[in-house]
Amino acid sequence: MADIHREHYFDLSVSDQADLLQSLAPMMGRRAEILEKDIWLCQVLDILFQLPCRKPMAFKGGTSLSKVYKVIDRFSEDIDLTYDIRELVPDLLRDGNPIPASASQEKKITSAVRSRLPQWIEQTVQPVIEQALVASGLQAALSLAGKDSDKLIITYPATKKGTGYAAATIQLEFGARATGEPHQRHHVACDIAPLIDGVTFPTAQPLVMAAERTFWEKATAAHVYCLQGRLRGDRYSRHWYDLAALAKTTHFAS
Repeated sequence: MADIHREHYFDLSVSDQADLLQSLAPMMGRRAEILEKDIWLCQVLDILFQLPCRKPMAFKGGTSLSKVYKVIDRFSEDIDLTYDIRELVPDLLRDGNPIPASASQEKKITSAVRSRLPQWIEQTVQPVIEQALVASGLQAALSLAGKDSDKLIITYPATKKGTGYAAATIQLEFGARATGEPHQRHHVACDIAPLIDGVTFPTAQPLVMAAERTFWEKATAAHVYCLQGRLRGDRYSRHWYDLAALAKTTHFAS
């Protein structure tokens, strides 16, 4: 028989949430802020892939490698998403082929993506996420970010403040230069969920880009960084880490 007394994490009082996170932090070997961010990350993924605009999107990148494929140990806190280019600029593709046939076509596609993607984020994604959060009784602020306004920052009310170790934000970074294929639906859960009885946590069923495709995207990016001489800094080092981790798995052999 199902446990009818299970309470959802977000129905707990703020102090109970803080106590729960603080008590589990030593067991998990992570700061309480990171455990809280992971819960919000799963909540946001759940909202994203239940939206009316969810079908053309695929979850990818480092966070998918940690949350879905369990390939990397580092905590990756951003949500990278690919919006199917065939949905965004169908009028510029020849017979639906997402690969440009010429340099001039590539320039037209790039220009159109830079113009249309921010509009889609602001006019379609942001309002429905805000509505979904309100419907769930959750408070969070949403704002556009990035040089091309291709990022959406969700700022949530942290139960604990003052350490400055991890910002109380979830960053959604959208791209629209590919199809996001191959992909498959996967189950995503909070890392602390198995350790707690009597409390339920957010789960999600995102459409996730294959790890093999993520490997080739990261390998291509690393090649570009090498050619440009951009080899230092956290932004680049994580690509080397992810590539090395993927190379030790069966995904690399594929």
